[in-house]
Amino acid sequence: MTTGLPSPTQVIELLGGEFARAGYEIEDVVIDGRARPPRITVIADGDDPLDLDTIATLSRSASALLDDLDRVRDRYVLEVSSPGVDRPLTSEKHFRRARGRKVEIALSDGSQLTGRVGETREHAIALVVRAGREWTVREIPLAEVVKAVVQVEFSPPSQTELELATGVTRGRADRTEAGT
Repeated sequence: MTTGLPSPTQVIELLGGEFARAGYEIEDVVIDGRARPPRITVIADGDDPLDLDTIATLSRSASALLDDLDRVRDRYVLEVSSPGVDRPLTSEKHFRRARGRKVEIALSDGSQLTGRVGETREHAIALVVRAGREWTVREIPLAEVVKAVVQVEFSPPSQTELELATGVTRGRADRTEAGT
């Protein structure tokens, strides 16, 4: 029996408003109609990272909306997920959402930098890099970024590096960010 699965565009149109109200946008929808049962994967991202509670809430509301479609006649598996660390950073919003994360960047002049993403502003990012024994902040125009990917880390960053990138001191917001 063939399933009447919606297209990725239809899923985005159906679920986009619900995800936006929760503060997330749908970056991609992948539908695998060959899987049994068919699989609908919704990849979402926002300025706040997706946590398990948010994924569960979004999954429930997405499932209810999909179940109401006449086109979804058979069972399906719904997966709501974040883009993951292997997604390349290709836009200003990706860098903004990666603030505090370690990234490897290839620049248009052929050089490469590894550093921690700081503030994103006016088509540029602040990148915290090690210069000798010191940490420094370099402003990198996004137009010069050829490729950028988040690096998986197995140990926490130094306090100084984290403070420069995020303004957070060991789990405590900086006075300027906390409004005090």
